Amino acid sequence: MRRSTRARRSPGIARSKRLLAVVGTLAVFGGIVAVTQISSAGDRPSNRARPASAACVEPSPGATAPSGRDNTSRTWQNGRWVRNHWGDGQQTVRECQETRDGGSPVSNGGSAVACPDVASRLPQIPERARAEVDRNLALLQTQITEADRRLAAEGNRGDAFIRNAILGPLAAKRKATLDRITTAIDRAGPRPRGLAQLATCQVAPTGNPSNGGNDGGGDNNGGGNNGGGDNGGNNGGNNGAPGAGLGVLANNCDNTELEAHDGFQNGNRCVSTAFGEVGADANNPSLLITDFPQQVGANQPFTLQVSTKNLVRDRFLAAGQGGYYVESSLLNEQGLVRGHFHTACRMLSGTDEAPGNPEAVPAFFVATEDGGGGADADQVTIQVPGLPQSGTAQCAVWAGDGSHRIPMMARANQTPAFDAVRIEVN
Repeated sequence: MRRSTRARRSPGIARSKRLLAVVGTLAVFGGIVAVTQISSAGDRPSNRARPASAACVEPSPGATAPSGRDNTSRTWQNGRWVRNHWGDGQQTVRECQETRDGGSPVSNGGSAVACPDVASRLPQIPERARAEVDRNLALLQTQITEADRRLAAEGNRGDAFIRNAILGPLAAKRKATLDRITTAIDRAGPRPRGLAQLATCQVAPTGNPSNGGNDGGGDNNGGGNNGGGDNGGNNGGNNGAPGAGLGVLANNCDNTELEAHDGFQNGNRCVSTAFGEVGADANNPSLLITDFPQQVGANQPFTLQVSTKNLVRDRFLAAGQGGYYVESSLLNEQGLVRGHFHTACRMLSGTDEAPGNPEAVPAFFVATEDGGGGADADQVTIQVPGLPQSGTAQCAVWAGDGSHRIPMMARANQTPAFDAVRIEVN
């Protein structure tokens, strides 16, 4: 599929702004509506994109984090905040109201509770211990969420109060939970060492570590409307364009009969945003799921370990707020793609043919943008709160540029930054 520079839009075109599944660009990622759900255009008219003056409405079921509080959750991993955008930009009513009032829906007053990541410090978990370990890993996250809520509500009472009333009790709860994890693994394999040292947490600032955008979806100056906008021109359509001798049918939207794409997750549109910058082949992103369970129980929390390389995870234009396909792909000073990555799990109806409902939303979906990543491979832990039914789940992870497209590869025979595994849900 080819995209070109921005076409001129007809002023009379009426644009509906409904939210479709963000994984529409990868049609194979349809799935069963369940834990983390993106709104569907056909059956959820209340979630259509609205002007700033409209009333704030509830997001689609499951679009918020498992705690139900925000559409963005944070975990402290390897000395940095990892931000997960649930619902890919949909907002709770509270977040919507705070944003309209000029507030920041993810700031928690400029700080939040930061705890050492436990999942990345565990040894290989024996299958007999996995269920108990996963339950306690989920409990650790719940404890952080509860402490974070109290910090947001009462953090202005001073450092002594934070230490004695928030961080101290949290450390005690975490130690008990870490002891249960140690015991569970010890029963079935080598005893893990040093987990008790991960009980102590701290309060850390929540500011965005990069200037490439913000949690709400970035801004136009970072490469948004200007990055692939009218300034790109329409010169790609002339007869001297590369590939013209191959019989190129179109490389812009000048002659399409479809409406112009408007940044929201709508099909039957023509996208005029330029593809943008593609790096050298040695700098193209790669991605791998490095650890996952072979089987889990229904609604049982579990984790996926994801490693990315040559992907700077600092650019996220919320698709639910009109950031879909509106920005050209951008490289940083080292020639690495700026963006984020997605994780989705869907239940398969069978394994002998492609699923027949690519439009359905997955059972789990989250976009991760944390300011980390780079030329060296690193690890991020994705916490899945559970899958709703028995069967075979396909969990997939793929990189995205700032506007949610899989990053381009320099050559046609390179494998893109994508991976998938199957997990049995009993």
